[in-house]
This record gives sequence, C-alpha cells and structure tokens, in this order.
Amino acid sequence: YSGAFPPQLRARLRDAARGMFVFGYDSYMEHAFPRDELDPLHCRGRGPDRRDPSNLNINDVLGNYSLTLIDALDTLAVMGNSSEFQKAVKLVIDTVSFDKDSTVQVFEATIRVLGSLLSAHIIITDTKQPFGDMTIKDYDNELLHLAHDLAVRLLPAFENTKTGIPYPRVNLKKGVPPDSHNETCTAGAGSLLVEFGILSRLLGDSTFEWVARRAVKALWSLRSNNTGLLGNVVNIQTGHWVGKQSGLGAGSDSFYEYLLKSYILFGEKEDLEMFNAAYRNIQNHLRRGREACNEGEGDPPLYVNVNMYTGQLMNTWIDSLQAFFPGLQVLIGDVEDAICLHAFYYAIWKRYGALPERYNWQLQAPDVPFYPLRPELVESTYLLYQATKNPFYLHVGMDILQSLEKYTKAKCGYATLHHVVEKTKEDRMESFFLSETCKYLYLLFDEENPVHKSGNKFMFTTEGHIVSVDERFRNSLWEDILPGEEDGPEKTKPTELKAANFSSNCNRVPDERRYLLPLKSNYMRQIDRMVGLI
Repeated sequence: YSGAFPPQLRARLRDAARGMFVFGYDSYMEHAFPRDELDPLHCRGRGPDRRDPSNLNINDVLGNYSLTLIDALDTLAVMGNSSEFQKAVKLVIDTVSFDKDSTVQVFEATIRVLGSLLSAHIIITDTKQPFGDMTIKDYDNELLHLAHDLAVRLLPAFENTKTGIPYPRVNLKKGVPPDSHNETCTAGAGSLLVEFGILSRLLGDSTFEWVARRAVKALWSLRSNNTGLLGNVVNIQTGHWVGKQSGLGAGSDSFYEYLLKSYILFGEKEDLEMFNAAYRNIQNHLRRGREACNEGEGDPPLYVNVNMYTGQLMNTWIDSLQAFFPGLQVLIGDVEDAICLHAFYYAIWKRYGALPERYNWQLQAPDVPFYPLRPELVESTYLLYQATKNPFYLHVGMDILQSLEKYTKAKCGYATLHHVVEKTKEDRMESFFLSETCKYLYLLFDEENPVHKSGNKFMFTTEGHIVSVDERFRNSLWEDILPGEEDGPEKTKPTELKAANFSSNCNRVPDERRYLLPLKSNYMRQIDRMVGLI
C-alpha cells in the first residue's frame, strides 16, 4: 500500500464501479423487471415465493413491487444519470402499486422501499439540484404519495401490541396476519425512525414518527438494569427478552445506527442521549482487546456477542453486518477505534475475497460461509476515507471491487457467493447491491461527486439512500410528538452539530499520517495472523 494513488487509476476505478452498477441494473431491467429481483445465473426475474409462505428469506423482502428498481433510484442520481433516473421514476409512478396481497417484513419494506421513495422525492424537489437536472416534468409529489400509501399499509403492525413494539410482518392488503408471531428483533422494530420521521415531517402528520419513536423508547426501556444492554429478540406483548444476545450484528446493528442518524437529521436531544449511553455500554461490555487501537500491548480491539444481563461472552463468532460499525464510529468522531475494527474485517476479506456471513474468530474459519454482496465493509471503507483521506482506503476499495468482479460476476449481473472458500454462486442479486455496494464504491473513487463538492450536507440511511441534512427536518409542526411527555422535545440547533468530526473538518487529519498505514504495520500483521492470513 504505497502512499500514492494516481488520479488516473482512481478515475478508472470510478468508471469500473459505475460499470458494475450499470451491468447489474441493465440486466435487471432487461431480464427481471417488473419482478422484484434478478436471478443473475438464469437471467430471469423472481417475486415472492407464493408456494411456500414460510420462505421468509425471500418473502420478507420481495413484495411484488419491482423492489430492485425502487431501491436503485437514488444511485442513478448520485451517478449523475439524469435521463435514466427520470425514466425510472416515471416507471415507478406508472407501474408500482402497494395494493398487493404480499406479507412483507415491516423493516425491509421501510428501509428498501419507503426510504428510496423518500430519497428520490427529495432529490426531485431539491431547488439546488446538486446532481444535475433530476427534475420530473409535471411532477406532483407522486413518490411522496406512494411512500405515504406504503406507510399507511405498514401501520397495522403497530396496533394491538401491548408494548408499542410493532409486529415484524404485515400483509399490505389485510394488515397483520392472524398467525403472526409475537417476537421481533431489536433492529427490525427499532430502526424505522429515520424513514418514518422524514415522512411525518414532509407530510406534516406526526403519526408515523410517533409510532416509530414509541417503539424505540419501548425497546430502550427494556434494557438491562445491570449492563444497560439490549437483547436481540423480544416479545412484543410481554416485553420479555427471548433472545438475550447483545452484539453489533444482525438483529441489533441498525438500532444503534438510527439513534445517531435520527439525531443528525431531526436534532432531538433524547436521541443523542440514548445513543451516547448505548455507545458507552457497548464500549464497557462488548469491546475486548487492548485499550488503544494504535499503541500498547495486547490483542486488537474486537466487539463480541455477550449476554445482555451479565456481559458474559455468548459465542465466538461475529457476523458481516457488524462491519458497518466502523462507519458509525466515524460519524461520532471515534476514528482511531474505527481504523482497528475496519482492519479486522478487511483482513477477513483479503483471506476469502469476500466476507462470510458469520466468521468464528476463535476457529479462524467461517461459521456461515455465504456472501450475499453485502455493502457494510465498503460503506465503512468509504466513510473512513472521507474522514482520513488516507489512500490506504482507496487500495481497500480497489481490492473489494476486483474481488467482486472476479468471484461474483455472472451471466447477467452479480451473484451471491454460496461459499466464500469454494466460490460457488447462488442465483440471487439482492437489491442492496445496487442501492449500497455499487454506490459506496463509486463515491469512494469519485472525489468530484456533488455529495462531496456541492456544499450540501448529506446522510445515508441504513439502506444507503441519500438524504439531505435539511433545516426543514428539524422543524416538526407538532409540539408533543413523544409519547408521555408534557413539553415538546428539546431541539438542538443545527449549529450545535458542528462537532470535531463534522465533514468540514475531515480534511484536518495530520499530513504526516495521511500517507502512512492507518494502523502501524506490526498491528496490521497481528490482525493478519489473527484471521489466519499469515
């Protein structure tokens, strides 16, 4: 990883990332639209599995509403492709309906569909048009109306629950299915506030933000008195923790992410207070290894899965979703710790050319060996590059892009790796590959992108949808949005957000460190040994 990263190479990789998106998107449009997803090996589309309602892996996500097209909308805009963006938006307006007999997961429908519709609506109606002319002739807020219609169909999940924590699934036509489970995961129930909050503030209707916020506060109130940690699966009627594992991966990840991102967008003090308390408890109970990332003796820092009540280690695996956490640490300014954790995930990627869904750090082997084209490592790489401007992260991005091309490219599109060691493929291209993986790779190499140069401030949702950090989201038209509070919530003025890690300060990493390895080479080698690379 020599210090230099020539601009020509960077431009070539930016074009390669765009090419990757275009190949996936065009293949979907040609072979799969209007179905939800592309099967990249057989070059055909797929929708919900009607024959087997219990196939949740598919049915939670695919709602028979052209999912991949919707999820990709703002990536088209970020890449500056106004003609295709306008065409895609018109297609969505003309062909998509949510009046479907589909039972979907509330969380997946919210982050993939609702979030994308809101993001595209904000891009279309932005008076500054930072991405080029993305306006739609005679646009009459159709995407906002679609988003509203979908959210209304998701609302029954919040009814008839004693805790206010929503049911995990809802039928878009009929409401909560009669045979519904009373158990849901923390991330699924507690990561709806960004999308629901934006919708409420755009419509001037507090309902959506109110139910999402009530769910967050209900989960927060169930944390352990002893450790302050939350579990990963809860009963929505009794508030009893069914899954007592506390970690940063599947089932918990975006709950923490949205506490911070809700604060960044809406400026409600209590979101930041909850986040800060949660982050402290994570550091106290989940973090193992030496205290400082870049100095001292001992093992590299690692965040493990523990029992929420005792803080005792529960298992020796971590999952690939946890690779998002260094990116979240960048947002709060804990860049040093982010560098270490990112290096650990990158070492696993170097070993396999992908991230296994679960990796056992004790056995130095995958516990669950598939890789569904997930974006989390790329996302953290992009955010760490923005914070440090260290070309090391451009090398990481190049590595990831080349692995994806080498191992996952299929006849039409890109395919899930069934096994990261054997490199066998599965016939599925998840929609987040286009909405996140390709977008973050492209932005990593596109220094001149309006996201970085327009002077606007942007935030990404947990599905990678871009939202402008805008004054209007800091003004709710209602006073008492929070359940059980007399006074309106305390607002934080936008100026108070100018923390040491704000984007305008990201260039202030000392020059002498910018061209060194972000982590001293002896610590890098230590991590490589820890994952069996050397």
